[in-house]
Amino acid sequence: MSKFTTGEMAKLCGVTVRTVQYYDTRNILVPSELTEGGRRLYSEEDLQKLKIICFLRNIDLPIDSIAELFKESSSQEIINLLLEQQQKALKKAVCECQTKLEMLESLKKELKAIGHFSVESIGDIAYKMENQRKLRKMKIKMVSVGIVMDIIEVVTLVLWITKGIWWPFAFSMGVIAALAIWVSAYYFKRVEYICPQCHTVFRPDVKEAFLAKHTPNLRKLTCRNCKHHGFCIETYGGVAGSEQ
Repeated sequence: MSKFTTGEMAKLCGVTVRTVQYYDTRNILVPSELTEGGRRLYSEEDLQKLKIICFLRNIDLPIDSIAELFKESSSQEIINLLLEQQQKALKKAVCECQTKLEMLESLKKELKAIGHFSVESIGDIAYKMENQRKLRKMKIKMVSVGIVMDIIEVVTLVLWITKGIWWPFAFSMGVIAALAIWVSAYYFKRVEYICPQCHTVFRPDVKEAFLAKHTPNLRKLTCRNCKHHGFCIETYGGVAGSEQ
C-alpha cells in the first residue's frame, strides 16, 4: 500500500504543506502513521479524504462543517442540512456580488454620460444611486399615466373619425392637458439635481426644468448655488426635498 508524505499529499491535491498540517491540527485529516522521527505518513484513503476536503473548501464550506461531515455520527440528514446551508450562503454571496456589479456598471455609465468628472462626481452619483429605486418607481407611475392618456386620445379620435362624434375627443384633450400639467408638477416636485461643478443638490423652477434639454438621467440647468449652466444629475428628492 502506498504511503505519502505531507509534501506529496500537498502536491497531489494542489495545496500547501501548511494546509495539510493545519487539517491535522484540526483533527480533520490525521496521518495514518508517524515515523520514529515524527514524520507524517498518509495512506491512499487519506489522500482521497484530502481530495474531498479540498473539494468542499472550494465551495467555501467552513472547516467546522467539514469536520462535522467526517464524524462517524454524521447522518444523511446532517450532511444534507450542511450542504443546503452552504448553498444558501453561496446564493446570497452571488446575489450580493451581482448587486455590486450592477452598481459598478451603473457608475461607469453615469461617469461616461458626464464626460469630464472628478472624485467628487462619484459622490454625486452615489447619492443618486441611493435614491434610484424611488426615482424608477415614480417614473413607472408616470409612464402608466401616459399610457392611459394615449389610450383615451386614440379611442376618442377613432370615435370622432368613425362616428363623427367630436366632443369626446375635445373633452379628452382638455383632460389630457390638465393631466400633463399635473404630472409635470408632480414629477418636478419630487426630483432634485446635483450640480457637477459645486456638487450642490438643488431643485429648479418647474418651468426651467420643463423646458430644459435633457437625457433620461441628466438635465441642462443653472445651479442655484454657483450659477453653473450645464447638465446636472437627476435624483429622487421626495416631496419636501433638500437644498444645500
